[in-house]
Amino acid sequence: MKAYDIVIVGGGPAGLAAASAARKAGISSILIIERDQELGGILNQCIHNGFGLHTFQEELTGPEYAGRFIEQVKELGITYLLQTMVLEISPDKVVTAMNRVDGMMQIQAKAVILAMGCRERARGALNIPGYRPAGIFSAGTAQRLVNMEGYLPGREVVILGSGDIGLIMARRMTLEGATVKVVAELMPYSGGLKRNIVQCLDDYGIPLKLRHTVVDIQGKERLEGVTLAQVDENGKPVAGTEESYTCDTLLLSVGLIPENELSQNMGVEMDAVTAGPVVNESLETNIPGVFACGNVLHVHDLVDYVSEEAARAGTNAARYVKGELKESGRQVGIRATEGARYTVPRRIDVQKMDERLTVRFRVGAVFKDSYISVYFDQERVVHRKKKVMAPGEMEEVALLKQKLLEYPNLEQITIKIEKE
Repeated sequence: MKAYDIVIVGGGPAGLAAASAARKAGISSILIIERDQELGGILNQCIHNGFGLHTFQEELTGPEYAGRFIEQVKELGITYLLQTMVLEISPDKVVTAMNRVDGMMQIQAKAVILAMGCRERARGALNIPGYRPAGIFSAGTAQRLVNMEGYLPGREVVILGSGDIGLIMARRMTLEGATVKVVAELMPYSGGLKRNIVQCLDDYGIPLKLRHTVVDIQGKERLEGVTLAQVDENGKPVAGTEESYTCDTLLLSVGLIPENELSQNMGVEMDAVTAGPVVNESLETNIPGVFACGNVLHVHDLVDYVSEEAARAGTNAARYVKGELKESGRQVGIRATEGARYTVPRRIDVQKMDERLTVRFRVGAVFKDSYISVYFDQERVVHRKKKVMAPGEMEEVALLKQKLLEYPNLEQITIKIEKE
């Protein structure tokens, strides 16, 4: 059985940043395992710009951004396996993987970093009636077909869901000569970044219909059209509001789900809201020496935040391998409530945390002129006004170690959204 100090599952932006940080922290025995035929993950098919403004202070395309980290990994001499599938990770950190060349193999790791990313929610989860004609794609599949394979999925397009990939594909399909007739969104707000709504829909005159969904699909062999309808507060279609659109392509951009089958099977505690692992201030799960970062932990809005978070996971995994990540035994829980949906991390060890810890979260609705409040038990210690907060964009608060040490009996930190 081969042995490595750190095994990283996933060679996308999170895995690459984690590997790079772990190597810089003094660990030379690192292995990245990637199931695709090249490093870079989903970024390879994201040929639009807008990446890297935080990390590199310049605007890059997805492949350019990934290329910077791939270069770092190669320069640092980090080992990686491509076209290799991880089948199982045991609680004592034995990784079972397989590829065509080596067959089945087992690797003993001192620390494991989970960086498997996320996948798109499929049509089966949507309960759309109708046949199963050709012409229905997830937005990510369509993105790969257009940007990497050189195929145009169709000429007349309707998009269901206003997540970032759906918005970006509305622009991409338009640029390739297709007509995007409408983007329909079930919720009363868009799931994407504000800048993507402006740059991908408004700039091209593509209508966004909020509180609408697909209620019928026409066509048997090939998609011929869809029917949209307005929905009420419970998400149920309102009779009499149906509108028909002729189209040969329906793209689904209806949410992303962290790829956590491996995590669950090894016994990692999961968060019901994020569908990702529950982690502490070091991004360590309930299994000592197993860390999680990037979209497998929670779905991010910017890849720059993925890289920043992954670097923290890589540095802490290195500290764990060196025996420097000792528990002090006292954990403080972090709770999201009243408008805030979840927090990452969910618990912190004040003695172990860095001088400044970024806690990220998302809100559950659109809030205008509201406050992000942080309570230490019953005492409000942060009350920061924000003009607009939306579910499509992550929010953050900074916790300072110096401030937390002033509360030796602190039991719980609460993050909530308040009107005043």
